[in-house]
Amino acid sequence: MRIGIIGSGNIGGTAARLFAEAGHEVVLSHSGAPATLRDEVAKLGPNARAGTVEEAARFGDVVLLALPWRNRASLPARALDGKIVIDATNPYTPDLKVYDLGDSTSSEEVLKVVPRSRLVKAFNTLFAKDLASRGRRDLPLQDRTVLVMSGDDEEAKQAVAGLIRDIGFAAVDLGELREGGKLQQPGSPIYAKTLRAADVPAALGIEDAEGEEEQPPR
Repeated sequence: MRIGIIGSGNIGGTAARLFAEAGHEVVLSHSGAPATLRDEVAKLGPNARAGTVEEAARFGDVVLLALPWRNRASLPARALDGKIVIDATNPYTPDLKVYDLGDSTSSEEVLKVVPRSRLVKAFNTLFAKDLASRGRRDLPLQDRTVLVMSGDDEEAKQAVAGLIRDIGFAAVDLGELREGGKLQQPGSPIYAKTLRAADVPAALGIEDAEGEEEQPPR
């Protein structure tokens, strides 16, 4: 699959490596010139190259957003029309406090910027070090570390779940973007936790997360 990544920091850079190692084509971008990513991309092998943010958005069948949430207005919205967009952002201020979004969620605010995208919230609940180290393609799904996701487009979620499996994790679907997104926000019981699928319902205090207990993780 062709994957564009907007943001080359800890999460974006780590995801680029994992996707490239899994055999996907990757274009990595950030707010600077592509040439400034030359050394980083060289370490990723032949499946990766650098590009502008616009190029990454147009290239990807799937586009991962790993830029600071507060910079979401800079996204090339037209280039993301109809694309599966993975929102890996979290609503932190520059001094690492969490923005007060009232009754909204961070991904609902991102969707206002890219309203014609097929947005899936994922890749935002693990530390980069855990994303980098805990993927195990040799393990059965029920024994893998979970990456949770939420969204309103079932087909888009299935595509994202496939990518999650490709890099050695198990996907657990928390439901629609609004309710599931609330469960993925900073401060939730599963935020920054490494869990197996069977652990998710108990961690959330619920019994209906679509995970290993009810059906194989997707």
